Amino acid sequence: QVQLVESGGGLVQAGGSLRLSCTASGRALSTATLGWFRQAPGKERDFVAAISWSGSSTDYADSVKGRFTISRNNAKNTVYLQMNSLKPEDTAVYFCATPRRTFYYPPTRPASYDYWGQGTQVTVSS
Repeated sequence: QVQLVESGGGLVQAGGSLRLSCTASGRALSTATLGWFRQAPGKERDFVAAISWSGSSTDYADSVKGRFTISRNNAKNTVYLQMNSLKPEDTAVYFCATPRRTFYYPPTRPASYDYWGQGTQVTVSS
């Protein structure tokens, strides 16, 4: 059974930084794409960033380009999301997700991801 566990969320002032982690069990992330999504209250779940199994491909939402960086450490079966220059509009619950298919890169579509973590709250105060 695949489980994803996010950590690293919290409360930060605008302009600050946070690093989210997503650790997997039940599968080797070295064969899987990992995506980060976020959902603010009353809004849909939106794509944030994705990284391919090898790390050679990454994608970012326009709203986070230049501020967020996704990376992975396959030896630790963990993917990270470094978030810098945070804004109040970044406030949301952040989820990591991975598709069931291996060596498959569906970077932006939530429906293409099968396994999801429980989410971690990020709150950015102004």
